[in-house]
Amino acid sequence: MKFLTRFFKTDSGTTDTPDTARPTGRAAAPATTTARGAAAEQRALEFLQRQGLTLVTRNYRTPGRGGGEIDLVLTAPDGTLVFVEVRQRGHRNFGGAAASIDARKQQRIMLAARHFLLRHPQYAQAPCRFDAVLLDGSSSQTIPVWLQAAFMADGYGY
Repeated sequence: MKFLTRFFKTDSGTTDTPDTARPTGRAAAPATTTARGAAAEQRALEFLQRQGLTLVTRNYRTPGRGGGEIDLVLTAPDGTLVFVEVRQRGHRNFGGAAASIDARKQQRIMLAARHFLLRHPQYAQAPCRFDAVLLDGSSSQTIPVWLQAAFMADGYGY
C-alpha cells in the first residue's frame, strides 16, 4: 500500500487510500470498454430516434452461455422491427467498425432475434430487418453511419 500512496493525494496534499483518492498529475483514465460501448449505443439510439424509429428495448440477451445479444430493438415508422448492432472503433485499421460484424456475430444476433420474437409474439408478423450503426473514430463528434439491412437472415425464417 505504501507504494500506491505516492500516486494518490487528496486535495489537501495528504495521501489517501486508492478507494477515495484521485491520481494527481496524470491524465484522466480512459473510459472502460463497457462505458464507451454504452455511450456509443446511446448516441446510436438518439440518432435513430431522430430518423423516426421508436425504441422497443436495448441490450436484449438470450439466456445462458453462448447466446446472442442485440444492442437495440426498434420499430420503424412502417412497422418493421429493426434489430440494430452498434459498433464503435477508435480507428479504421483492419476495416473499422463494419468489419467487426463477422459471420459469427451475425449468427449470434440472428439467434437473439429469433429468441426475441418467440418471447414477444406481438411482433411475430412484423417484417424484420438487421441494421448496423457504425461509429469509426474516438471523438464524440463522429457522425454515425447507418447501414440499413446490413446483413440478411437468409434461411433463418425472417
